Amino acid sequence: MSRLLFALSLAIAALPAYAADPPKVLRYAFEIAETSFDPHRISDVYSQIVNCGMFDAPLTYDYLERPLKLKPNTTAMPEVSADGTIYTLHVKPGIYFADDPAFNGKKRELVAQDFIYSMKRVIDPKVRASQAAEIEPFVLGAEEAAVKARKSNTFDYDAPIEGLRVLDRYTFQVRLNRPLFVFIYNFADCRITCAVAREVVERYGDDFGSHPVGTGPWRLVFWKRTSKMVFERNPSFREEYFDANPNADDARGQQILAQMKGKRLPVIDRVEVSIIEETQPRWLSFLNEEMDLMFLIPEEFAYQAFPNNKIAPNLAKRGIAMEQQPSLDLTYNFFNMDDPVVGGYTPDRVALRRAIILSYKTQDEISIIRKGQAIPAQTPYSPGVAGYDPNFHTSANEYDVAKAKALLDMFGYVDRDGDGYREMPDGKPLLLHFSSTPTARDQQLDELWKRSMDDIGVRMEVVKGKWPDILKAARLGKIQFWQLGGTASAPDADTWLSSLWGPNVDQNFARFRLDKYDRLYEKARSMPDSPERTKLYQEMAKLVVAYAPWKLNTHRIRTDLWYPQVIGYRRSGILTYNFWKYIDVDNTKRRQ
Repeated sequence: MSRLLFALSLAIAALPAYAADPPKVLRYAFEIAETSFDPHRISDVYSQIVNCGMFDAPLTYDYLERPLKLKPNTTAMPEVSADGTIYTLHVKPGIYFADDPAFNGKKRELVAQDFIYSMKRVIDPKVRASQAAEIEPFVLGAEEAAVKARKSNTFDYDAPIEGLRVLDRYTFQVRLNRPLFVFIYNFADCRITCAVAREVVERYGDDFGSHPVGTGPWRLVFWKRTSKMVFERNPSFREEYFDANPNADDARGQQILAQMKGKRLPVIDRVEVSIIEETQPRWLSFLNEEMDLMFLIPEEFAYQAFPNNKIAPNLAKRGIAMEQQPSLDLTYNFFNMDDPVVGGYTPDRVALRRAIILSYKTQDEISIIRKGQAIPAQTPYSPGVAGYDPNFHTSANEYDVAKAKALLDMFGYVDRDGDGYREMPDGKPLLLHFSSTPTARDQQLDELWKRSMDDIGVRMEVVKGKWPDILKAARLGKIQFWQLGGTASAPDADTWLSSLWGPNVDQNFARFRLDKYDRLYEKARSMPDSPERTKLYQEMAKLVVAYAPWKLNTHRIRTDLWYPQVIGYRRSGILTYNFWKYIDVDNTKRRQ
């Protein structure tokens, strides 16, 4: 018997070892390339998604609860003074940054000082943080520190700022110079309050945006600029388990909770993000199963992917799932109010912008280009956010070519040389420069705008460029007219209204400066959510329609598709949200 057992043991030892389980990988594509991995410099949706996977803000949003609700992340919920001016936050001990040579081989714990340093970066003029206007005007002493830095061309990170205080190793406090009840949302915004380590920033200097090191669940392991990014699970990520609070009547949310509750996060091992700007190749890559998730179906494929808003039978047979959500979203065109042709606040310039807006048939954009996957916008903020009133209406999407022509005639925009196009009242050429990317979808928008301008005799030239390049030019005030879309960074109308507030120079691409608007905005910010504050929001919406720095277009309906191997996916209404750590991938359900 012993010889038999010995022989069996030799035979078993000679068998090949079983391969380890293959890694769980999520593959999907962005339509727009990343701009930076420095979380304080970014403003576009896609850069925010990846940065919020690598960096941690103090707070986050519940993955499944609707309406969206804040919850603790790297800190407990803040203690807020009764007047809304003091926020005290306690950092959870035992959270560590991803390993990096900047730490000299030591584990680097997250502490209160990291958040204070990061918020100081937001007001450092050299950083050119996209959200500086969220800190500088409101935090005690921040404006003085920023002004001093601009004069000396150096920001002193060691100098104290009254409103940014470290109370002990794990406690910090933010003090404001006025009540600001919406400020709490900044603690869930990676662009403002995520923690970066000072030694990492100082080691890499201007190249910090290519060396992201955070406390989040993911770390960057491969990057081919504007082509592909690969993220792997951060080995230093804290012990955290899936938990969420879906509404009792939310069947899909309850299903996800049952599938995922109690799993250690992140569940998957790697995320591969490709940049595929053109819609056709992006759609085909999904149909060919090169992608697991189709994040935002291009509108032109709506009829074949989900006719009558139900998933197509041929896709359903492949196990593909679909979910549609009205997004906390707004698309709009902005006019550069400093531009010598379309800018200004005099009646003739307002009339020109109003005429351009009146000539554009938003319903054609919705039905032809967006294939019905949007609704017309009435206000410069979306349904579903605090401050939105479905009974409030404006003339934002009025379409009236005759009225547009009459306005132009009245203010002297007439065709003086008989070429079919109008000139400025002083006889100079009237030429609208419309910025646009080379994508097929933007080509459709170009054509719709060109037809609209031809209808009223305004010459329009399309200026093509890469999206990041146009964005950079917009920040510098070098764009005359551009169409943008944005998703909320907080579930409050303030998230968009702030982009028309005069002092918000980094986000106010229209360069809109109107004292009456600014006073209303500042008053609204000092109030909690209430009917009185909603009325102020409505007054601001009326001013936007009257002065026309923006042409309000649509609120988009977002539709995502995914293969059966993807478990637990749900889109959030917040643009800064990274869903990667909340999903699972079942490799046994992949088609071989």
